[in-house]
Order: sequence, then structure tokens, then C-alpha cells
Amino acid sequence: MNLSQCSRCSDITLPFVEGLHHVNVNPKSDLMVSRSTRRTRSHRGCKNGIKCGHLMPGHLEGSFVGKKQVEERPTKLEFVRTLLIDNYDSYTYNIYQELSVINGVPPVVIRNDSWTWKDIYHYLYEENAFDNIVISPGPGSPTCPADIGVCLQLLLECRDIPILGVCLGHQALGYVHGAKVVHASQPVHGRLSEIEHSGSRLFNDIPSGRNSGFKVVRYHSLVLDAQTLPEELVPIAWTTSSDALSFSEDNVVSPDAYAKTREGYSTLFSNIRNENSWPFSQSEDIRSRKVLMGIMHSTWPHYGVQFHPESVATCHGRQIFKNFRQITEDYWLRSRSAFFRRRYAHFTARIQVPHANHISGQVRLTNTTSVEINGDNLLQEVTRSRRPVYDLDKRNCLGMSNLGTSPATIDVKLLKLRWRRLEGLAAKLGGAKNMFCELFSDDMAENTFWLDSSSIEKGRARFSFMGGKGGPLWKQLTFRLTDRSDTAHCGGYLSIEDAHGHASSTYLEKGFFDFLNKELLSFHCEEKDFEGLPFEFYGGFVGYIGYNLKVECGAATNRHKSTAPDACFLFADNLVVVDHLNDDVYLMSIHDRNTPSTTWLDNIEEKLLTLRTAPTDEPKNKNKGSTTISPREAGFCAEKSKELYMEDVRKCLKYIKDGESYELCFTTQIRKKVEEMDPLKLYLHLRESNPAPYAAWLNFAKENLHICCSSPERFLRLDRNGILEAKPIKGTIARGVTKEEDEQRKLQLQYSEKDQAENLMIVDLLRNDLGRVCEPGSVYVPHLMDVESYATVHTMVSTIRGKKQSDVSAVDCVRAAFPGGSMTGAPKLRSMELLDSLESCSRGIYSGSIGFFSINQTFDLNIVIRTVVIHDNEASIGAGGAIVALSNPEDEYEEMNLKTRAPVKAVMDIQNAENLVIPLPLPSLTGDR
Repeated sequence: MNLSQCSRCSDITLPFVEGLHHVNVNPKSDLMVSRSTRRTRSHRGCKNGIKCGHLMPGHLEGSFVGKKQVEERPTKLEFVRTLLIDNYDSYTYNIYQELSVINGVPPVVIRNDSWTWKDIYHYLYEENAFDNIVISPGPGSPTCPADIGVCLQLLLECRDIPILGVCLGHQALGYVHGAKVVHASQPVHGRLSEIEHSGSRLFNDIPSGRNSGFKVVRYHSLVLDAQTLPEELVPIAWTTSSDALSFSEDNVVSPDAYAKTREGYSTLFSNIRNENSWPFSQSEDIRSRKVLMGIMHSTWPHYGVQFHPESVATCHGRQIFKNFRQITEDYWLRSRSAFFRRRYAHFTARIQVPHANHISGQVRLTNTTSVEINGDNLLQEVTRSRRPVYDLDKRNCLGMSNLGTSPATIDVKLLKLRWRRLEGLAAKLGGAKNMFCELFSDDMAENTFWLDSSSIEKGRARFSFMGGKGGPLWKQLTFRLTDRSDTAHCGGYLSIEDAHGHASSTYLEKGFFDFLNKELLSFHCEEKDFEGLPFEFYGGFVGYIGYNLKVECGAATNRHKSTAPDACFLFADNLVVVDHLNDDVYLMSIHDRNTPSTTWLDNIEEKLLTLRTAPTDEPKNKNKGSTTISPREAGFCAEKSKELYMEDVRKCLKYIKDGESYELCFTTQIRKKVEEMDPLKLYLHLRESNPAPYAAWLNFAKENLHICCSSPERFLRLDRNGILEAKPIKGTIARGVTKEEDEQRKLQLQYSEKDQAENLMIVDLLRNDLGRVCEPGSVYVPHLMDVESYATVHTMVSTIRGKKQSDVSAVDCVRAAFPGGSMTGAPKLRSMELLDSLESCSRGIYSGSIGFFSINQTFDLNIVIRTVVIHDNEASIGAGGAIVALSNPEDEYEEMNLKTRAPVKAVMDIQNAENLVIPLPLPSLTGDR
């Protein structure tokens, strides 16, 4: 969909009066109050507290005044410094990205429990490090201290600093002044509303009212009770009706259409400036049908909006942040303080709080003294200084791996890549399937991999990579978290087996991602070795990351331990690549630079040229009609009965209603013993019946572990140009039997309000995750809510891209976004915690990622769905769905079953085929364990 209609700025000029903060200060006043003296009373427990009058626009009082200054008044701040308080939300870094562009420098992000009020006082009033504050959205309620942290005290104490609260921050602003926080008439998450506003400065150059084009995205279950607003809080925005809207391309009307409504709105708001009461107070019926969407303090520079201006689908969201910057500039410039001449020379170095990590939101306070910067080189220095710092000592596992790792501390491995291209041979050799079976299927295809783009139509995928054990650099990594795995204890045991069968084991205190990061950073290969290759994988690690590694990415704990390893990777030094577009075959071999060899290339080329050819039978979407076989009929046992699954869905809905989550991706597992099954035959059948662009086969023989994956979903990709791409799927419907029914089902999905809400929430979440590691302003959504069709289902897919920061590694990018938001819900951390309490077993490999990490710091990872995992002769299939406020428990159960159909049918087909050859006792079909 084209997002250009939801413009983040507007050329429309509103006729409404401005908000109450637009008051001129007497330009002849000789009383100049510096921002360093803006406290109204001394800080309790803080030395050298300052007693001074409260400074607000148009009003100066108190006995402490600055020395008379006569100097030219600044006209504009070169940049605005924001302290962004993160309430453990999954959309905070969307705000971060917006503010980075608008303010001229990135904000400093801290969690709501990272600093005490004493710490905040120090940086605001003694260091003068910030110009304004933004309080993020978040789960829970401002009435719960654990949910809101230091924000309530900040809203009361910082009456002389511009503050903008978003969603939870908006509710906190109301609550701290006495307004009640209540349940909304209905939870609204990932849905839109049209907004009317009062003409407050926060909404300058933004239209207002029904059909004006001002539609916003809402994520909330709680609201401020407008009837309980105190006199000092002024309502400045509200919905045009109580009904939320679904996402639509026709979001915005033309300026001409808006202009026709200006006279009516001007009359409606003619008296709003002087009223500190709820608009439409004369009509109880009208008031009951509208939801309060914005407030401001009548005398303090504090604002709040209930909706999410940072959402990709909110129109004019960027303009709101621009307006807040302008409010901030006007507020401070009106003081005409000499401070604004001094701030560039004395205070700019302090824009970067020591050890403030803008990726993780975690701050470690030290006594480090800031180094002053020459004002002439300000922007250059600010950009250079804002490198994320990860606190390895405290080991919070909230952020990234140690970006400060010195190359001197890593043993560099000098590698040489050799490759050959066999032009136009793929089809002649029988396609990818025939090549894999002929080259790598001996000995039950032990220790082999196949990243298989078995669905290449419509350009979804182009390359397949395959290989096995053989080269001198080959090794297998097997990692298991300790029994006690949580944020503070995310270490585990790593087993390494080399090409000669020698094995060793070590304990990784800092976790698997830290180890993998150092391994990848140690590889060095000359760029000229890669010239001419059209793909990103030149050799490196191939394998999977299990869902439980979420504890290395900020999750609080793992309630359930996985029976399979938490991560398994093969180091592929020899591999075959199939270019499905050009029909070429590439042979790749990497080795130590000091021991060059072409033996493997010679041998594999000879094998291919003498290969027994077979008819090319690359998979196609043959089975358009959906299969109706149930897991129970196929002999699978479910972790949860239908009744228990639906009851847990209702619990999810209760959490959502109470504001604990916007969306919960609830899952379960089904299992079946398969002692006699040939796993490779199962995978070959699965790729034939359900081809997918991110399919994969992995065989870890020592672990008795086989993975047969037919995933249609990309988790995250990093290419050689530093572009990150995520392609989350949210929204699934079975395909129809006839062409007409199939098209009808596709349209049904496209315009489903529930599925649109699901998808939008995860898009905003992935924008946030990429925003943690991407250059400011680089994250964008080229495709929103496209529908893609596969063998058995239609799915709703979006694409998010961004430019990686130069000082962030490939593993850092994965840690910022893992697990994929489409498998957790939002806010991610709170949602994972809730899901752990509801789900009865570990997800294991399901919901994790399969793919590669290349020696040149690129990677491509899928989301492990539509997958059969065979471990210790038991097949398991995970499935589930996103629970949102619009979910129906019965429908959610049916959707979960739908997603198991293709892998369940593949297992049943292979067992039936093998039973025809070797009679075996029929499995029990009772579904009982």
C-alpha cells in the first residue's frame, strides 16, 4: 500500500486560536532567569539545592534572579536535547527515530527505573543536559508504580521543563494531577480514529475533525476519565466518535475538502481557549461517544496524547513532534537568558550522558566527567560521540553485545574464498533437489544443511545454499542454556566438534550471541574475493537460534527449558549455491589464507558434471485447495485441549483489556512418535506440497535432530550494503477450492479489520527494533499489508527496511530484534513474560530463526513456523496466532489448526507411503498420551 497519503506534515493553516502557552514575555524586562535556576524549591536529599521562582511563559516570580544581561536574543536553537523515558515499550525507538531527525541530535533513552529522582535532578538542573522530556508508551497503568517508575515524580517536580507524554505518559500526566484512569469502553489496538483538536500549539498545521485527514493509530485499553480532569488540565483533542476504524488507503481527504469544514470547526472551538472543561459539556450523549485524546497543563509546558504519533499509519505524526520542538524552543528562548549563548560552549558535551545506551535504553551512572566540545564542531562531535555502550559488567542482557570490543582483543582469522560458476547448469542437473540428494544424502544426510528457496515465484527468493561436513574449517556449535536462565543468568554450555571429530565444551558466561559476535568479527577476507557474486552468503555459520535465547535479548526469564539445544550451527566452509533466476550453479570454498587448496572445488565440479540427471521437479503450488485433516486424525497429541486453548485465549483477552499488552502471540505444540520415519523424505515431500521462500533442512546427527521447515516468513536480513529488512507475517486465511472462492478469501483477508490491526502492531514493533540499530531517519515501510499466496494459505505481509549504523555488528542487529515480533506480540518484553505464564512447554526451535551468518557480516534469518522438528524420534509442530482485542477464542483455535495442516499432512503422507512398503502397527488415533 502507498503510505504517501498519510503525510507527516501539512501545508494547511488552521484558523483556530492557539493554546494557552502562547503568551508573550515582556521584551523590556531586565530580569533574566537562567535554566540552571529553574527549580521552585530545593531538591530533597540533593546538595546545593536552588530556591527560585517558577518560570513559565509570561510570568516571573521569586527572589532568585540572574545578573542583568544585555545581548542579542537568539532566534532559534541549533538543536534540541531530549531525555526520552522508556516505559519498557516496543514503540519507544520509533519515537527515538522521529526525535533524532527533528531535534538535530538523537535523544538519550533511559528506562523508567534506571535513574532515581536524584539522578534526574542532577542531569536536568545541575548539568543542564536536556531541553525537554518525552515519556513513552508502555504496558500497564500509571496507577502501578512498577509500570510507571520515576515518571510521576518527574511530572510533578519538572514543572518548568517541556514534557510530552505519549499513551501511558499521557495517562500519567492526567493521573498525577488527580484524574482517574479507567477502562475504555472497548480496547483499541492497531486501529485508527479521526481526531478533533482545539487548535493547541501541539497541533499547529494539522487539520481537525471528521474527514479532515487527521487519523491516528491507537494502542490502549485504559483512558483518562474526562469527567475527573482537574481545572489545571485542559482537554485539547478527542475522537470524532466512539467507533475505531480499520486501516484504509483512503485515509486522507484533500485540503479543499478540509477547507469546507473550517467555518464549522471555528465556531465549535470559539470559546475553548478560556474553558478548562470537557468540550461539548452541554451534551451528555455527545460526550459519552467521544474519547479524550489529548491534554495540556494550563500553566506548565506539559502535554499528553493518548494516541501514537510515531506509528507508521498515523497521519501528521511527525508534525506533532515538530510542534513540540517549537514549543520547547519558544519556551526557553522567551527567557532571553545568557545561558543560550553559553550552552554551546559549556553544556553541549553533556548531551551524551555517560554510558547512556540509546540502543538498549539502559544507563549506567558513573562519576565520569564529561569532556567539553568546541561549539564550532558541535554536530560532528555529537554524531561521533553517540556510540552505544554496553555494560558487560552488570550484564543486563537488555542491549547489544559489546560494541566496544577492540579488534586487538580478537584473534583475526585470515580467510581466502575461492569460487566457480557453472553457467546455466541448474536445470540440466535436475534442479536443487536432485543436486542435494546426489551430493549430500549419503549416510542419511548427516550433518547437512539446505537453505532452500523452494518458492521462487514473484521474486520472493532467488538463491538456495546447500552443503555438508567435509572441509578442514568445518565445525559444529551446540549451545544449551543453563537450567536457570533469566536476564541476569543467560550463560550456558557450548560444545564444539571439529572436522576431525574432536569435541570440547566450555561455559559461556556472557551467552551464545556474545560468542558468535566475536567469531564473526574475527573473520577477515579480502573484498576482491567476493567480486562478481550476486548473493550474500560466502560461507560461515548455518543453523538455528532457539526461542529461549530471548533471555540474551532482554526477556526476563525462561519458564520452560527446551529439550533440544538452544542453538546449533555448522560452520560451512564448502557449499553449493543455486541461482534459480539465472539457472547458474556456484561452488564456494573458504580456507585458511596460508593453506590454499582447490581440491574440493575440483572434486565437486567433477561430480556435478557427471551427475545422474533427473527431470526438474521444482515445487509448485499444486495443492491450492486446503486439506481438512486434523492433527488428531493424524495421530498427533496436543499439549492443550481445545477447551484449555480457548480458555487461555480468554486470559490473553483479559490481559489486553487491562492494558498489559496490545497483542499476544499465543502458541502451542502437537507431538507424535516417528521412530521409523526418514526425515529427509519428509522434508522433500513438505517442500513439494508446501513450497516456501525461506524453507530449510538441517540435520544435526549427534543430537539426533532434524528440522524440516517450510517457512514463508523472513525474520531479518542484512545485506552487504548495510540494509536491514524484516518481513513479518500477521494475518492468515485458508485458500479456497475454486478460483472464485480463492479470490474471495484473499479479499476477505485484505480487508479484515482484525488482521490489519495485528499486522500494524507488529510493523510498528519491527520499526522499533530496527530503529535501535539503524541510522536516524532511515527506517521506512515500502510495503504495508500486502497479501501473498502460498499452497494452502493466503498471508498478510509487510516489509520494513533501514540502514544499519556503521558501528553496530550483525549480531547486534539480531539481538535488537530477536525473537521476531510476529511471534511475541507487543510490547515485546511484557508480552513474552505473559506468554511464558500461559504456555505449558518450551517453544524450543519453533518461533526461533533458521538461516546463515556469513563471514562478511551479512545474514539472512527466517521465522521458524510451518515446521516439523524431529528430535529423539518425536515429531513436534508448533502453531498459534496473534490474540488482539477483536479476537474470538473459537476462531483463534481454528486458525492455529489451519497452520498445522501442511506439516501434519506431510508427516501422515510419508508414514502412509512407508507403511505400504514395510507393514507397521497402526498408530493410535485417540490423541491420548
